[in-house]
Amino acid sequence: MQVEVTTWYLEMLDPDQLRPRLIEHPDLEIRQATVPCPELSRFFYASVGGQWYWCDRLPWSRDRWLTYLTSAQVETWVAYIAGTPAGYIELENQSGGDVEITCFGLLPQFMGQGLGGHLLTVGVQRAWQLASRRVWVHTCSLDGPFAYKNYESRGFTLYNTKINTEVLPDQPPGPWPGYNA
Repeated sequence: MQVEVTTWYLEMLDPDQLRPRLIEHPDLEIRQATVPCPELSRFFYASVGGQWYWCDRLPWSRDRWLTYLTSAQVETWVAYIAGTPAGYIELENQSGGDVEITCFGLLPQFMGQGLGGHLLTVGVQRAWQLASRRVWVHTCSLDGPFAYKNYESRGFTLYNTKINTEVLPDQPPGPWPGYNA
């Protein structure tokens, strides 16, 4: 099917723009995945983004994932609740002092609990440890209904909007073939 997709590009130009949202949760832990693991990253990409038409990386081979993840510029941070992976944020340190949030989101069963604001806050704080110029992200009209609002609430400001027509499958891919939410 053909769909008109709006993509919003947001940025933060100073760490003081961050409006943190941290929650108290005794079982919440956020840790960096320091061992490049294509299986873990593909799991998050498919499980977090599958309901939102995240399709670009699904055809990647294991070698392509590994090459991407072994880059010194890429960091993956994982949120756990009671030892169970709940979501992730992926950062890419780019030339010129920019850090892009390349992927961010929660597994469906962990949405609506305030974890997204917390994980984004921790991720942006880490991004500013790496960045000297700006932290940026893009989201689109296919993404989760609270994605844009979370970025905006944390202090990101819109700097560009693009509208494209994209050809998508009739249903989002889900976390695995045949998945029906």
